[in-house]
Amino acid sequence: MSTRWYPRYVRGNPQLRIFLPDFWMIVKKPEQPLPANKVLFKVPVQMTGYDVKNYLEKIYKIPVMQVKTRVVCGEIKRAKSTKPYLIKEDDYREAIVDLPKHVQFEYPDLYGGERVKLEDEIEKIEKQFEFIKKREKRRTFSENRHNVPGWFGV
Repeated sequence: MSTRWYPRYVRGNPQLRIFLPDFWMIVKKPEQPLPANKVLFKVPVQMTGYDVKNYLEKIYKIPVMQVKTRVVCGEIKRAKSTKPYLIKEDDYREAIVDLPKHVQFEYPDLYGGERVKLEDEIEKIEKQFEFIKKREKRRTFSENRHNVPGWFGV
């Protein structure tokens, strides 16, 4: 599974004890809810269903019943520049992994109660940003009026 070249073992030298696979897997929350024993992963296109099954069973010791995969075409977006051209994101593969019926999977709650705090922080930062914009606008206005005192405003 790994294409890395490890140095040849010479007697007396320490052995490499870390397994670094070439593949990555991302747990993805599906748009439509899945049963509790099914999990959706985002994997590279080169990874097959057999690779996904081995990856989960050998590294994480998760019992896998079945793996279904499909290739998803990358999104096409306009470039954020003056030149009109399109940029296509890389394709990826989605793998739906069926676990045994007694195994339940829950998506992790990454934010928990902190989500409300984060939203408050975002609002506060947006207010600061608006204030900075207004101050910058006032400053550029006063730059156009050289040698005129601030109290002499229109």
